[in-house]
Amino acid sequence: MKNNKSFTLIELILVIVIIIILAAIAIPNFYKTKQRAIEKEGIVNIKLIAAAERIYKMEMGSYVACADAAACNSSLKLMLNATNWAYSADSSGNIAATSQASTGMSCTYTLSPAGYDGAPSSSGCP
Repeated sequence: MKNNKSFTLIELILVIVIIIILAAIAIPNFYKTKQRAIEKEGIVNIKLIAAAERIYKMEMGSYVACADAAACNSSLKLMLNATNWAYSADSSGNIAATSQASTGMSCTYTLSPAGYDGAPSSSGCP
């Protein structure tokens, strides 16, 4: 009698097929989760800019106008990452966050001084 302790070809193929099926189910969910995280990043950062703008206006009497994340970072003492979103603010206190092409979205969030405590309005966002 032969004592064989190895896997058969059928067992190996079956395990590979199961792994492929699980990956096919999981990968789209990971992509959706990543997109939601990028979307939330824009909302959180626009609210952070709004809070910094509110403080700046209380101290200096006017809003900061900044054309990009680097200008907002230096003027408002923030550390925004501009990888996924382009941020801007005007001297009236209106703030915008527009998604970069690398995110795969075409989306803009805006927030005005009257709505600093509320949710930003969106254009083209899911």
